[in-house]
Amino acid sequence: MGAIVVLMGMPGAGKGTQARLIAERFGWPQISTGDILREIAQTETELGRVVRETQKAGQLVSDEILVEIIRERTSRADCERGYILDGYPRTAAQAEFLDVLAREQGKRVIVIHIVVSRDSLVKRLAGRRSCPRCGEIYNVYLRPPREDEVCDRCGTPLLRRADDVPEAIEKRYDVYWEKTAPLLEYYRQRAAFFEVDGERPIEEIFRQIEAIVRAEVAGDDPH
Repeated sequence: MGAIVVLMGMPGAGKGTQARLIAERFGWPQISTGDILREIAQTETELGRVVRETQKAGQLVSDEILVEIIRERTSRADCERGYILDGYPRTAAQAEFLDVLAREQGKRVIVIHIVVSRDSLVKRLAGRRSCPRCGEIYNVYLRPPREDEVCDRCGTPLLRRADDVPEAIEKRYDVYWEKTAPLLEYYRQRAAFFEVDGERPIEEIFRQIEAIVRAEVAGDDPH
């Protein structure tokens, strides 16, 4: 049976970093709804305009738009054995859609909640920078690039996401607790659900997540 790995956690918890590591280790695609939406937002289309305005306001894009994005992307051949969802689902309606999709695709949903304190998250978000070319993520406080504001890997100038400014950060916290946190209880009841300590070094977190995924795919119990 194939697997759908869902990474959950507050904004800045490290979901994107862990998703990329899982993708590299298992050879599964990392599907980041945030990345897809940011690409759409750069287009001069009606959908691009809607996504831009929604993101600037710190709100979540509608379920209808996300459903079409997820269904189309996960129907491709590279998702047959498994894939990692980064930033989806975030609402109960999205989780219900994913349950239906998993059944249709014959895949098991594995949910991993990365737990990080609020103080750590604020520091991570305020200092976060990303490379628009290769996707590498840095933090000016915790993991700065060798050259200020320039990617180590490809030399591209780094970007600060529009939703990492203080006003948008506060709005994202509010939206998370209102819409997404209840999903933790939803998944505790319905899926293979695990929590990992996100305060540890990236490599330690990944080793635990890798063990969970391997055990679940093999049908073993990692507890």
